[in-house]
Amino acid sequence: MNKKYFFAIAWVAVLMTATLASCSKDDHGQDPNPLIDNPEPKQPDQPSGPTTQSSYNEQYRPQIHFTPAQNWMNDPNGMVYVDGTYHLFYQYNPRGNDWGNMSWGHATSTDLIHWKEQAVAMTRDDLGDVFSGSAVIDKDNTAGFGANAMVALYTSASNVQQQSIAYSTDGGKNFTRYAGNPVIKNDDDNLRDPKVFWHQETKQWVMALAKGWKMGVEFYGSTDLKNWTHLSTFFTELSGRPSLQWECPDLIRMGNKWVLLVSVNPGGPILGSGTAYFVGDFDGKNFVADQRDYPLWLDYGMDNYAGVTWSNTGDRKVMIGWMNNWQYAGAVPCKPWRSAMTLPRELKLIEYDGKLLLANTVVNEIDKIAEEWKIAGTELDVKDAYQLRLTINLDKNSTITLGNSSDEKFTIDINANARTLTAHRTAASGQTSFNGTFSIPTMQAPLCVNGDKVTLDIFIDQSSIEIFTQNGSMSMTNLVFPKSIYNRLSITGATSEAQFRRLKSIW
Repeated sequence: MNKKYFFAIAWVAVLMTATLASCSKDDHGQDPNPLIDNPEPKQPDQPSGPTTQSSYNEQYRPQIHFTPAQNWMNDPNGMVYVDGTYHLFYQYNPRGNDWGNMSWGHATSTDLIHWKEQAVAMTRDDLGDVFSGSAVIDKDNTAGFGANAMVALYTSASNVQQQSIAYSTDGGKNFTRYAGNPVIKNDDDNLRDPKVFWHQETKQWVMALAKGWKMGVEFYGSTDLKNWTHLSTFFTELSGRPSLQWECPDLIRMGNKWVLLVSVNPGGPILGSGTAYFVGDFDGKNFVADQRDYPLWLDYGMDNYAGVTWSNTGDRKVMIGWMNNWQYAGAVPCKPWRSAMTLPRELKLIEYDGKLLLANTVVNEIDKIAEEWKIAGTELDVKDAYQLRLTINLDKNSTITLGNSSDEKFTIDINANARTLTAHRTAASGQTSFNGTFSIPTMQAPLCVNGDKVTLDIFIDQSSIEIFTQNGSMSMTNLVFPKSIYNRLSITGATSEAQFRRLKSIW
């Protein structure tokens, strides 16, 4: 994905006061960021590992979320599981803490929780920067690179966006570019972020490509990962969002249904970046969305974007997202790194009010770093990060306040009658002055729960809050920058039960 900036000031004022309360209900402008300082080398730079050893205890450094030791990171890329290891590639600037010089960083994990940063996997070549993409395990050697080769598919980005491939026969440590790149040629800058999977029924690889400002998703098919044929185009109007970018698509089989993820910007659920999804059917050529009032949102916060799923995981669908927003991504007060990933989440289709919803919950591997549950009082004995579990009656409205000794606070309102959750990230929450759009007084989400109670799982780290209903029917992800972690709790209104467990640092 390339980074561009486009935003109408009048629209900002409208969107900042907008709320969403229905369950059925930027790369970003015209030219790449001028921070790119490449001399257009004819050959790619040599990949290298992290150039500094971080203490991982800097102010705002997440303790349970992946961050690189230093430098800029955005979209997750090339996510693939093989031989007991989860590979997480990601958009990375090996030269600095701002967007530019787009390469594929690389981290690995055996449990989705603890991550080891590896050498940079790919840097730019004579076709341009290495933008977002995916990776597959070619177990049957359809491409001719060797059985079980790891094949990466990515956007080569210069003044045009074309699709290229590279392969690794040593488990992702080293990649060789295919000599016939690009495998899908293009003459403009609105075709990117290839996500590829094997479609068993039609015996072909299927690629989803986002059309950027032209909106929509293009589908291509191939039997060898090298030669691609256009299959179809998908586009559905997103209510109230006539002009925005479509990026980072992911078409996922879930039982007898299919789900298409698309990240859109600017025009998320609140402001700026967000991830929409469509539920429908796919026959190997065409994706047809069920009749719904779109967009449906995967997450109702400000800071979950560009998320896609790991390949080669069978029926289990696990995704991770970039925990930031193009409205202020380059300004968040983090150094020597900038940006984190969300906690990994498992996706499932559930039914609510007669319709299918894409639920997402934190993977159960989080238990590996969790201590024992304790009853939560007004003071919480926490240091690194923790999980808060609240069960709240829905017979009256309630307010949840997370605070600290500096009198900073993040508040959450539960409207029992409307069955909505509203979060408030104001200047009271901590540092917000680094960007005029960071303070968001109202972020509203539908709870999408039945019964007379709601149970919330809230994951609090040094600079983020991720809120979920227990079954994943609603999630809301937000960055926060308090002077210290929120370790005080207040719940007013309805009767409630509260417990917490500390989460050990992954570093």
